[in-house]
Amino acid sequence: MSGGSPTVGGGYMRQRYSQGYFSSGDDLEDDACSRICTESPSFPTTRTWVEIVENFLWISSALFIIYYGDRHYNFIYILWHDNRIRRIPLYVGMFAVGLNSLFFLYTSTLAWGIRKSSEKWEISSAAALPFVTVNGLVSFCLFVYALWPIWSFLTLPLVFTLFMACMVIFPYLVLGTFKPQADMLRTD
Repeated sequence: MSGGSPTVGGGYMRQRYSQGYFSSGDDLEDDACSRICTESPSFPTTRTWVEIVENFLWISSALFIIYYGDRHYNFIYILWHDNRIRRIPLYVGMFAVGLNSLFFLYTSTLAWGIRKSSEKWEISSAAALPFVTVNGLVSFCLFVYALWPIWSFLTLPLVFTLFMACMVIFPYLVLGTFKPQADMLRTD
């Protein structure tokens, strides 16, 4: 800090508008509230080659699972026609995944209506986060239980790989992006 007058407690009290106030230009706190924010904090747009390779491996392994299935039929055909699958847990798991998708869409559209960036995800997703997490774990367990008769112990990595591929693809399916508000004055 730059200058100030001593107080009774031994600290200094800053007197911004007094004549004794002196700033050498190194005080970054002086006009931070009135400065135009030129850069908005956002996710990095460039990815490292390790992230690209990881994403490619998740997506390619999920496509391999979907295309080859159980070596005789593809995964989609097995889901529709195989009698070894336990249907009720499969359908309840699909319903749970659909419910999670609806929660994600609802919270993301709710975040569009909130103006302050600090409140976007605190309000919209904080209340739904425990429910979405438990719902996701229950759907994972239901999928494993439903598909266990076909792939047995390989069902765990199979379902996890499909989940990770969905998590890699999901950010690219966003309907729109938040626009940076560079022309607004900061009020913090």
